[in-house]
Amino acid sequence: MRHSTLKSILPPRFNWREGNQFELLVDGPQYFPAMLNAIEQAQHSIDLEMYLASSGEVFNRFCQTLIAAAQRGVIIRVLFDDFGTRELNAGDKNKLNVPGVSVQYYNPLHWQQGTANMLRNHRKLLVIDQQTAFVGGAGLTDEFLMGKSADTPWHEVMLRIQGPVISDWCNLFQRSWLGMRKSLFTAPTPAISHFSTGTQRGRVCASNGPNAHHVTQSLYQQITQSTQRVWLATPYFLPSLRLRYLLIEAARNKLDTRILVPGQFTDHPAVRQASRRHYARLLKHGVRIFEYQPRFIHAKIALCDNWVSLGSTNFDRWNLRWNLDANQEVNDAGFAGQVQTLLERDFADSEELHYSSWLQRPWYARMQEWFNGKLDQLLNRLR
Repeated sequence: MRHSTLKSILPPRFNWREGNQFELLVDGPQYFPAMLNAIEQAQHSIDLEMYLASSGEVFNRFCQTLIAAAQRGVIIRVLFDDFGTRELNAGDKNKLNVPGVSVQYYNPLHWQQGTANMLRNHRKLLVIDQQTAFVGGAGLTDEFLMGKSADTPWHEVMLRIQGPVISDWCNLFQRSWLGMRKSLFTAPTPAISHFSTGTQRGRVCASNGPNAHHVTQSLYQQITQSTQRVWLATPYFLPSLRLRYLLIEAARNKLDTRILVPGQFTDHPAVRQASRRHYARLLKHGVRIFEYQPRFIHAKIALCDNWVSLGSTNFDRWNLRWNLDANQEVNDAGFAGQVQTLLERDFADSEELHYSSWLQRPWYARMQEWFNGKLDQLLNRLR
């Protein structure tokens, strides 16, 4: 998909909406059954937008459940990212080619596109009957359920959403769908109203690809406005200069400023090494950094006072430059308390780094950080 096509799917800045219900679902054994059950209960339409999918048990379960829904008359639209599904074998890529299901692939890789191949749809969204949505960072891969080989399952969170913000998630998916080059059928629009189903305030926040990352801009604003805490969990910590500055300023202003990142378990060791070159300055100025120990933490969460942002965004320069992402923002003290409890458990399962001991790390660790940092800077200059 070229830049001209991207412009046709740029979403508006969505408004804050009252009367929603947000449910935090932690790890695959919680959110996968909830998502599959919702698909089984669907009556009219299912929209699935997914960056990551690979052959395995999880993908097979979703295919079987989606096909069964199509057989009872549910109209299904599936938007995969072409790069994110490179680990699907040919047989699995054809599984959803059945009546009632339309499958499209975002930005198919092609050598003539050059750096435009890096434009990816990184969103993770499931919408059922335009009434219920699931949003977060999980993909349709076995890593979220059973890990890879002898590794433990990835640590991730999803949200189950109901209420007026569903209309914005439907809007966002529709814009992505209609932005595809091919003429595609549209889902029916049942007579469904998005009445209040809860008491929580929320806003859908989406990025648009190159240099239009509303999710990150919203995070910057919230850090600036916070008075108590700034907590950030991300699997890939390659922060912009502005984000580093804002985190340091928050710590200097005596806010409880914490970063939760992967420890030894990560799917991209080079990214972890590149990110560690920023630790010394952050630690020196009072930012607390925790490396999660039990398994790979893939969750993407920001908690600033009672404001939460949760979704597909990694809060790094790569996302800012190349990816379509989307997060659910929630401004609710009760929900913020749930996220606080989750993160406190994760902090307790982490190793906290300290400035004095960090300066004593061996020379070869510094060399790894330097080399991978230079590679990160080189990739960041690509256009």
